[in-house]
Amino acid sequence: MELSGKAFHLAGKVQHYAWGGYNYIPELIGFTNNEHKPCAEYWMGAHPSASSVITDGKNSVSLNEYIKSYPSHTITNPVFTRFGELPYLFKILDVKDMLSIQVHPTKAEAEKGFDAEEAAGIPINAPHRNYKDRNHKPEVMVALSEFWLLHGFKLANELVKTLQDIKEFNVLIALFKLNGYKGLYQFVMEMDQADIDNMLTSLVEREIRRKGDSELTKAEPGWWVCKLFEGNQEIKNIDRGIFSIYFFNIVKANPGEAVFQGAGIPHAYLEGQNVELMANSDNVLRGGLTPKHIDVPELMKHTAFEAVAPNVMSGNDVGNNEVLYPCPVPDFGIKKVSLNANSHQSVATSLEIIIAVEGGAVLNSSTANLVIKQGEVVAILPGEQYTIESSGTCVLYKAFVPA
Repeated sequence: MELSGKAFHLAGKVQHYAWGGYNYIPELIGFTNNEHKPCAEYWMGAHPSASSVITDGKNSVSLNEYIKSYPSHTITNPVFTRFGELPYLFKILDVKDMLSIQVHPTKAEAEKGFDAEEAAGIPINAPHRNYKDRNHKPEVMVALSEFWLLHGFKLANELVKTLQDIKEFNVLIALFKLNGYKGLYQFVMEMDQADIDNMLTSLVEREIRRKGDSELTKAEPGWWVCKLFEGNQEIKNIDRGIFSIYFFNIVKANPGEAVFQGAGIPHAYLEGQNVELMANSDNVLRGGLTPKHIDVPELMKHTAFEAVAPNVMSGNDVGNNEVLYPCPVPDFGIKKVSLNANSHQSVATSLEIIIAVEGGAVLNSSTANLVIKQGEVVAILPGEQYTIESSGTCVLYKAFVPA
């Protein structure tokens, strides 16, 4: 069944992961969280496990199924030939508790890993399965609130200072100077649990005392160590992810600022709300701060063992009330549209998904006239010329496939 027109309202899917908050996403998209479930992510896209639904006002259909039925009409022949699907997944995240330390593989390595696990007969939903598909998973996040994350290894001189300042880590200084980032990280990731507890117990206890004395801020690793132990009566079986909190850069992004995560860069979201856009993949290799499967050899194989100076992007003003956040991948692009009693004109060159995160606007095209209120989403098909107008302040984010 072909829908009427080329501009549609779109309904996403809420994901209730344990680390999510309870209020932000319900308040944004307008529903009452009567069951008090954690609302971690709001998915907008065509992922087969949780596809959005589009409607022309009379009929509704799964976006995933609609793309399969009309690929050239919905995502263009070049995009379908290259990717075989809508190559991105658009999300809103509300991070209440820290996410796992993680690394994403390159596309070539994802293909090899997926094929190897298929050949080994590992079920796709097995908890110890590393590769759920044959795709890479680069991603970009734009902060909607003050947002904190871990991103890449510290510069060498900063990491040496950390190893010097934390007395429990003094024994690691020579190892780092001799064997570099990989030698250091492999050593702590392969440590026996008893040795981890011996090394970190006094550190955790000290950081908890410091936080109780108001000596810590969110810019310091100890703050996040304490958050990990909030509500715990005893300190035991300490998560090896704590090493990463000290070894990685702690990054703060203010609203409207963005961070891109490429293949191999170890990272973890710590706290806040954001817009996230990623390649359409579930491939995650974890390194701690999680009860989920951790495969240390596989993690080591795909981690970039190099210093990273975090690039917090403000975006490039490209005119037309639009800011572009450059992403060095062909799968997706993201723009912020800010209106204040004015308008934005565009022609969709791919399937575009647009969400209003603040205020409201009217979208007018040759085939549709749609009101977009805060939290509402629209999908625009390729070739559709449209104008978005707002009588007041309105902020929207737009996902697309680069030309």
